[in-house]
Amino acid sequence: MIDDIRVDPAVSALRPDFAVLAMTVHGLRNGPTDDRSRAWLAEAAEKAVAADDPKVEAWREAYRAFGAKPQRTRPSVDALVRRMPLPEINLVVDAYNAVSVRHGLPIGGEDLARYEGTARLVRASGDEPFEVVEKGEPAIDHPEAGEVVWRDDRGVTCRRWNWRQCVRTRITEETVDALFLLERLEPMSLAELRAAGDDLAALLEDVTRKIRVEYRLVEPA
Repeated sequence: MIDDIRVDPAVSALRPDFAVLAMTVHGLRNGPTDDRSRAWLAEAAEKAVAADDPKVEAWREAYRAFGAKPQRTRPSVDALVRRMPLPEINLVVDAYNAVSVRHGLPIGGEDLARYEGTARLVRASGDEPFEVVEKGEPAIDHPEAGEVVWRDDRGVTCRRWNWRQCVRTRITEETVDALFLLERLEPMSLAELRAAGDDLAALLEDVTRKIRVEYRLVEPA
């Protein structure tokens, strides 16, 4: 499915500098946060980019471009660098959160077993289902028309580019095969983007030896 991931031209028109490094990782043995991943999070917190870093500000500008208010619904990397100490979720999520704040880019993680069809970044029509939990119960929400969203064949997997993930595809301790989306805007270079991917792969290989990793850089046509 990595070969079919696409960015819709309507999104590219908003930010022609956008690129995403897609990574599929097969054969993970995830687990709860441990001392190893706590050390990753602590080191990342010490070396995290600042909230006013130009790479973070670029994401606020991207949100404004499609009508979102980044002070209310923050880009994921913006929210993380303001939330210290970093939250402990599980080994795999801890790994990509650590890489996110160190490099200053949003990273999304999806459970491929729960994914349906191809990942694509589009501007929403507004009627797509977005699966959430409200007051402890499953519920269906919807994006706003024109909102930038990641989606699959079943519905929205992440709202407002990288603000909030649906519950259906989130990575859990049972996740074996995963898709990671490392998102870049200028002034981050493509070399920095690839370096972030390499760092994530190294941490995931520490979680599970002999994983199979595939990469694909997706840029506007």
